[in-house]
Amino acid sequence: MFWKKDRPVSTDTHAVGDILSRGVQSVIPLELAKKKLFSGERLRIYLGIDPTGAKLHLGHSVPLRKLKALSDAGHHVIFLVGSFTAMIGDPTGRDTAREPLTSAQVEENFQTYKRQAEKILDFSRVEVRYNAEWLAPLTLAGLVKLAGNFTVGQMLEREMFARRIAEGKPISLHEFLYPLMVGYDSVMLDVDCELGGSDQEFNMLAGRELQRAFSKREKFVLTTKLIEGTDGRKMSKTYDNCIYLDDSGTNMYGKIMSMKDEFVSLYFETCTDVPMDEVREILKGHPKEAKMRLAKEIVTLYHGMAAARKAEEAFTSAFSKGGVPEDVPEVDITKHPLADALVSAQIVSSKTDLRRLLSEGAISLVSSGEKISDLDSVDAGSVVRIGKHRFVKVVRR
Repeated sequence: MFWKKDRPVSTDTHAVGDILSRGVQSVIPLELAKKKLFSGERLRIYLGIDPTGAKLHLGHSVPLRKLKALSDAGHHVIFLVGSFTAMIGDPTGRDTAREPLTSAQVEENFQTYKRQAEKILDFSRVEVRYNAEWLAPLTLAGLVKLAGNFTVGQMLEREMFARRIAEGKPISLHEFLYPLMVGYDSVMLDVDCELGGSDQEFNMLAGRELQRAFSKREKFVLTTKLIEGTDGRKMSKTYDNCIYLDDSGTNMYGKIMSMKDEFVSLYFETCTDVPMDEVREILKGHPKEAKMRLAKEIVTLYHGMAAARKAEEAFTSAFSKGGVPEDVPEVDITKHPLADALVSAQIVSSKTDLRRLLSEGAISLVSSGEKISDLDSVDAGSVVRIGKHRFVKVVRR
């Protein structure tokens, strides 16, 4: 079984305090959360993820790490796969409707998600559910009953809907139905707590309303902080600014070192296990040293201490001694153009990202420092710098 009934539930004051504060944006209502977490009872807690893509980034890790903390505290945690809702498309934070997925795409993405999430979660202690189990057979009468608990005015209070209306962009009816469906997940799972990113607060509160309407247990909502990506905007695949859990240790280290100093504190809080008292002391030192400590901590979590040391040595060699890392990844242009090879090797996340880097003059030849505008002009044997902290050697085999 994924959890043991005789496993003790922790009510340690420090541990509960960390659960309710570290990396947390809001807890609604806070008093209910404290009452439940200090009760000593094993709570039912879930995190829902629509597997709309194949890769997890550090932004995804924040709620996953919170779910792990609750599992470690002895609670019954549920990883809910939005197998039905992913086929509809979550409108959260989007200026246009999200492209729906097929059931086959959802399952393929989830298997990839699960492999990456296992870097954080022990799935032998996690219950995995699929919301198609109850949403697929939901009748029209059932949907009407759900809709009767909300008004159009409530839906239009959502910032992205108001913005799209102001800009004359359409809102599909199914996007209004999305919060009802994810809210119904809470009813069917009958949970004490739902957690997720702060951009999901509206959807999670919809579930709180529906649990009350269906006379289920009262749940509290815990939202985690969103983190910025390498360009200072919210970390998102849409912006090509992600630090992926599957990035190599060297690439992950370099991306972290390239971000703004002002985000270091938030990353320590949300993405590491370093005690906050220690973090405050680290931040009193030199910003570069603090960032290097952060990069080492994060790379260690996902690749181990040896990989973290190797990445740190590569960075020090490249930027403290003016050299190039010893383990520069190679891309083979024998059969494919350099642009395709860079994307295939995951040196850059997409051709859109690559075009942006080229337009910003962020790609150059190491030998001369010359900025590259045409990738087809790069010869085999060249070492290319991408941004400040990524290098690649072009080869032809």
